[in-house]
Amino acid sequence: MLAYLQLIRLPTVFTAMADIILGYVLTHAYVVGPKGWEDPQKFFGLLIASCCLYMSGMVFNDVFDRKQDAEERPGRPIPSGRVSVTAAIVFGVVLMASGLVAAATVTMISFQVAILIVVAILAYDGLLKRTPLGPLAMGSCRLLNVLLGASVQQNWGTGLLDQPQLLAAIGLGVYIVGVTVFARTEAKTSSRWQLVLAQILFNAGIVLLAVLIVAWPVWTWPPQGDSHLSLGMLAIIAFTLNRRALNALVNPSPLNVQVTIKLLLLSYVMLDATLIFWKIADPAYRTPHAMATAALIVPAMLLARFIPMT
Repeated sequence: MLAYLQLIRLPTVFTAMADIILGYVLTHAYVVGPKGWEDPQKFFGLLIASCCLYMSGMVFNDVFDRKQDAEERPGRPIPSGRVSVTAAIVFGVVLMASGLVAAATVTMISFQVAILIVVAILAYDGLLKRTPLGPLAMGSCRLLNVLLGASVQQNWGTGLLDQPQLLAAIGLGVYIVGVTVFARTEAKTSSRWQLVLAQILFNAGIVLLAVLIVAWPVWTWPPQGDSHLSLGMLAIIAFTLNRRALNALVNPSPLNVQVTIKLLLLSYVMLDATLIFWKIADPAYRTPHAMATAALIVPAMLLARFIPMT
């Protein structure tokens, strides 16, 4: 069982859950109280779909990387022999199919977004991972995952691709592009130029989220209402990440880089929680929803003691 949990990198699945909560809240911001949850089976259908698709991506990542892992990380489930290649492929297919079925129970739009996620997963794992397009493919997976959370809407043009969920998805996608660049050579000493580029990219993603907060629904400066609190939260997250990333830049050893990647992934949940705090206008629902999302860090951190996140 532990080998299969390592195969799916269980601690990181909570970041996918945070995307679904964010996407759902961004499209239900004015009814996110009791009325917003009158149809909970749709929300949980999206949650299950996202988790299954995310875990399938982790499985196929190890399936395609099994030869490289045999040299660099022989302790991984497949090269160590604890999970056979055939069993991993079957497991990945079952997870992927389950994700598609779960999405199909919500709306046709949800099913279509799930299919796009499957295409992005397989494109990244099987074709693009080691090319310059690899980080973009991974970022597109995250972008689509946020849109999956927003896909209870019944059409593309005036529902799913409306702002602010599209802008939030783009910002988070750019952030993940940076994280992916940071992690490209995590098993060996990383290039400092690569780490600098990664730092620029994940900061660009955070800046895009800040621009969304200031510019939605119209550009206002200074920020109105409680937007300044959300911007302050983003600033704290950015400061923490950059301090850790600079340590890795000074000493780009595998350990330092992997510790930074772990922090980048955990902080992704906090970025989602910050946007949720910003978007919900009613104070009675804002803090509980943001805190519930941020609390996903707790099981992720606990599980990360036993199951590596990278």
